[in-house]
Amino acid sequence: METVQPIRNVKKILKMQDILKKSSNRDFMLFTIGINTGLRISDILKLKVSDIKDTDHITLKETKTGKPKRFLINTQLKKHIDKYIKGMQDTDYLFPSRKGINKPITRIQAYRILNNAATKCKLQEIGTHTLRKTFGYWHYQQFKDIAILQDIFNHSSPSVTLRYIGINDDIKDKTIENFYLGR
Repeated sequence: METVQPIRNVKKILKMQDILKKSSNRDFMLFTIGINTGLRISDILKLKVSDIKDTDHITLKETKTGKPKRFLINTQLKKHIDKYIKGMQDTDYLFPSRKGINKPITRIQAYRILNNAATKCKLQEIGTHTLRKTFGYWHYQQFKDIAILQDIFNHSSPSVTLRYIGINDDIKDKTIENFYLGR
């Protein structure tokens, strides 16, 4: 499995949103919810309208860890979600597949959607985990609070979280960029 990276450039995030919006509102919302919640793709794809309608928190049991998770849906994201789910049934999946009746898209399809948009944006090392990593990267850039991010991600240590969101890579790159021996 290849390592994927967060999207470190805000203009690229906006371009991804534009490309996905042109493709479909579903694809735009998949990306937007992913980068604004930090939830794993396996948990995002299982969400139904009833999980996010008339509430300001997403409450679920994490697929990977089995641990309960409660995450605030902030005002801006809530506006997008409310507009998106208008006219949908409570039992509908948020990200319905076009194949089958009331089934969510698969993880593979989510990967294809994101990778196709990333290619158009000239982004590399992109996958479904990019959404979660992008959330973490930008949350850290804004608040510089690795402890709260570690808790959000359920990581065992701050070093795991820093490595996960690519901060260690950024620091290493900066030190190498300014390091040269010889003439």
